[in-house]
Amino acid sequence: MASTYSFDVVSDFDHQELINAIDQVRRELTQRYDLKDSNTEILVEEGQIVITTASDMTLQAVENILLQKAIKRKLSLKIFDFQTSESSSGNRVRQVVNLRKGLSQDLAKKLSKIIRDELKKVSVSIQGDSLRITGKSKDDLQLAIELLRKKEEEIQFPLQFENYR
Repeated sequence: MASTYSFDVVSDFDHQELINAIDQVRRELTQRYDLKDSNTEILVEEGQIVITTASDMTLQAVENILLQKAIKRKLSLKIFDFQTSESSSGNRVRQVVNLRKGLSQDLAKKLSKIIRDELKKVSVSIQGDSLRITGKSKDDLQLAIELLRKKEEEIQFPLQFENYR
């Protein structure tokens, strides 16, 4: 009776926690004396956040507050892809923050190659925006998770491990 074990590698974040963090940022913007009159707007759109504010200095303060609130909400900072700020109408500054979610095909191929090169006893398959890693031993799967956690520093995406069976 040869049973196999598997788990999925995904790159995702809790959308509700992100919304909660942004609500906390908005609340702090109305309370802080230095940011109260900046007319800062934070819009959450599909896959991105748009920040519009009065100056570069207030934009940096908003970014710092956003990162602090995300950390408190246990969101990985790797989900934020800050684009360069651009001037907007009315002497305002606008910045788009893309949200990283899902493994791209290139990243999935790179991760599967890393795992196949290092660990011979597991097999890797790409399934949409996730990776399925299977093996005959739970110890081999633990080694794969350990390997991916070490490589996560190089990768600009947060990785989660789900459906461990």
